[in-house]
Amino acid sequence: MKTAVSIPDELFEQADRLARKTMKSRSQVFSDALREYLSRYAPDEVTEAMDRVVVEAGQPNEDLTSFTARRILARSEW
Repeated sequence: MKTAVSIPDELFEQADRLARKTMKSRSQVFSDALREYLSRYAPDEVTEAMDRVVVEAGQPNEDLTSFTARRILARSEW
C-alpha cells in the first residue's frame, strides 16, 4: 500500500543513508522501522504471534506465558 507521511528532513536523510548502506529500498527501511516500533508498542500482537508459533511447534494447549515461565523457572536456582 502506498501512503504519504511527513517527516523531518534530517530523519529522511538518515533513512536514505541507511537504505543505501544496507542496499534496501527506503520503503523497506521504513517498513522495517514501523514493524519494530509496533512490536515494541503493540505487545499483544507479538504475544498472539508467539502463541501461534508455540501451537504450530506442538504445544497446542499451552499459553505462551505459562510455557515460557515454566521453562525459565526450570533453569533458575531456588
